Formats: sequence, structure tokens, C-alpha cells
Amino acid sequence: MLTLISFLVTLGILIAVHEYGHYRVAVACGIKVLKFSIGFGKPIFTWRLKGKDTDFSIGMLPLGGYVKMLDEREAPVDPAERHLAFNTQPLKSRAAVVAAGPLANLLLAVLLYAVVNWSGVQEPKAILATPVAGSLAERAGLSGGEIVQKAAFDGEELQTVRSFEDLRWRLTQGALDGRDLQLVLGDDASASTRTVVLPLSKLNAADADAQLFRKIGIVGPWTAPVIGEVMVASAAENSGLKAGDVVQRIGDISIVDGQQLRETIRAHAQSPGASQGAVVPQPWQVMRAGQSVALQVAPEIRQENNVAVARIGAYVGAPPEFVTVRYGPLDGLWQGAVRTWEVSALTLKMMGKMLIGEASLKNLSGPLTIADYAGKSATMGWTSYLVFLALVSVSLGVLNLLPLPVLDGGHLMYYLWEWITGRGVSDAWMDRLQRGGVAILLGMMSIALFNDVARLVG
Repeated sequence: MLTLISFLVTLGILIAVHEYGHYRVAVACGIKVLKFSIGFGKPIFTWRLKGKDTDFSIGMLPLGGYVKMLDEREAPVDPAERHLAFNTQPLKSRAAVVAAGPLANLLLAVLLYAVVNWSGVQEPKAILATPVAGSLAERAGLSGGEIVQKAAFDGEELQTVRSFEDLRWRLTQGALDGRDLQLVLGDDASASTRTVVLPLSKLNAADADAQLFRKIGIVGPWTAPVIGEVMVASAAENSGLKAGDVVQRIGDISIVDGQQLRETIRAHAQSPGASQGAVVPQPWQVMRAGQSVALQVAPEIRQENNVAVARIGAYVGAPPEFVTVRYGPLDGLWQGAVRTWEVSALTLKMMGKMLIGEASLKNLSGPLTIADYAGKSATMGWTSYLVFLALVSVSLGVLNLLPLPVLDGGHLMYYLWEWITGRGVSDAWMDRLQRGGVAILLGMMSIALFNDVARLVG
């Protein structure tokens, strides 16, 4: 139920802001607005503000909205009101009305990011876990436990890394841009620092997902190698593991953090007998209530998406150390604008890479994924939900600015043609372009929906 409510609230806010952008600029340009609708289909609720000519309504299908303006191309217009029609307005006014919707979504994202910055958010501290074996991070000399203090791309000034999420964002940017990232590392015990360079330019960032971070080698923040809640009748319980046990050694491997512990457990899936679902028990040494305890643990092997996966049936790793990231009034607003710009640029780069085949179409997400993330972010707290809402608002704004005929960006392309040539696009070409735009958009929606189903089923 929370997922459904969060999804509907997300759609309602984003659609209302987008359409209000169109509406507000249309009214400012002296255009008569006949109807403002959130949703399509039969209206559930309709009202009209006192002294206004616009009917406001909420439709049954909440997957979009529209602003209907007086327009001679859609219906006959009283000569006395012809100056109020959209099609009679100067080019700059029509372009402003069309661009106002996507820009309203981008401005909403700036405000949402700013609110989060002002209120402060708890994020994991930028302490590195043990890097994935054979990854860029391991080859660069990282071993785990380092605190990332500053970072910069080649040729840029070093900037403070406030949290692990801040670092993850920089890693994503560097991987997609093919830019190496310089990290200044330190620890809490001394003032000394050292510098390493992650050669992200060597990555093939076709999939901007968890596998990308595994290639980099930085999957999550440092956590203590502690066993959390143990499931009933699981491999962990059968082996004698208890919540609160600190794992010190598995076989000949010294365990230093939760990430290494998870990787060591996963490695059992490649051990002899794993293909038949059997694993030879390994000696574990754990610290329990100040006493060293020796156990024999054999993870269970399960098939997930036709891949063998080793599980022990317990939460692995303690929660990471958190820091509060908060900005002042002006800094918070500026950082909100910067993050909106960065997310917009990253979204366009990803779309461009998908278009030329350098990134997988699996990165496209549709309504089911949005609904899933809406529910998950809502359960994590209001700041997480606001960040999610800002991200989707940026995506909606950028998507609508794409030069596809059925989108706002397509109409802006028409106006660019009119500005260059002095005449509008002919009706015949308009019809062809609209049909092509609908076909492209339906194709994108079909791929996104297929990806949604694949993610949920998988």
C-alpha cells in the first residue's frame, strides 16, 4: 500500500508542477487557458477558481496531464478572443509556454535538493571497504579502511568528499565520462595523507549498475565484519553462528570488514561440490562476548537467475558509520542547482550512450521500477523520498526536452525551424513527424516496461 501511495504522490506532484509551468507562463503571456488537468480520462473532480475561465480537473488515469489553451487549430475561435489564442502569439511566447513545463520540473529538483541540503541528511562516511579482488581499486593500492578526504578529476581542483554517497556520485561521473579520479586518503589516527588515482578511463561503462562499481572495486562503505540477525534453520544457525559474532578468520583468510566477509562467503559458490549444491564446511573463528570461538560453517548454494550463489542465512556486516551532511541557506541552494545540472548532464550522456550502443538499454526504467523505488525511498524517511522525487523530476524534465515531435522538445524544434526559415512546419510534415515520434516513444516505453518486469521477476 505504501508503494502505491508513494507512486501516486510522486506522479501527482511531478505532473502538477510540469503542467503548472505551462499554465503559469501561458497566463503571463496573455493566453486563455480552457482546462488544466492532472491525469487523463473521465474527470474524478472538477473545479473553477473564482473569476477564472479555466476548468481544473483530476482525471482517472494518473499517467500524465495537459493544459488546453484557446487555439484556432483545434476549434473555431470568437474573433473577439483571437488575440488570446495560442497560435496567434509571437514565436517567443509560444516557445516560452512549451519550455516552461520541463523547466518547472528542473526548478522543482533544485528546490528539493536544496531542502535536503538545508535539513541535513545522514549518509555513510566515506570509509572504503576492502576492494573487490582484481578491481581497479585493488590495483591502485587500496586495501580498505581508508577515509576519502578529497577527490578531483584530472585538471580540476580538489574538493572535499562529504560522504560515501558523494564519492559514489563522483565514481559514476568518472566512469561514464571516461575520466580518471584522484583520491586523497587519510585516517582518523594521524594527519598524514596519501594520494591514489583510479584509472576510470580504462573502464567499459556499458552498464551503469552494481556491476560497474564491482569493476571499480568500491561497492560500499566500510562495515565491521559482524553477524546480524540469523534466520531460523539457516546455514548460519545450523553452524552455531549467533547475532553479534565478530568474524575474524575464515580458513586461512583474515577478515577485516563486512565487505570482505561477504565476498569470502560468495566465493564458496565456486568451490568444489558447489555445482551439486554441497559445500565442504570451512573453519570460522569468531569473537563472541570477548571469547574466541571456532565453528565449522558451510554456506548454502542456491540458484538465482541460473547462477550459483552462496548464502549463510544471516545479515552480514554491521551498519556503516554515518555523518550528517548539511549546508547553509545559500550553499544549500547552490548545491541543489549544481546537483540538478550534474544529474541532467549525466542523464543526457546515458541516453546518448544508449543511442549509439555504448550503454545497455537495460538502463531504461519504467513505471514499475519508479513505483518500486518510490515505496522503498518512502520507507527510508522523508529526505530519501525527496532525493528520489528530485531525481525523477530531473529525468522528466530532461526527457521532455528531447527533440521528439510528441514531446515539448519536439515542439521547440518546430519553433527553431520557424525562427530560421520564417515559416512553420507544414501540416503534412507535422503529421509524419508526430507519427514517427509516437513510434519511438512507444518503443522506449516498451523496452522500459520489459526491463521493469525483468528486474522484478529476477
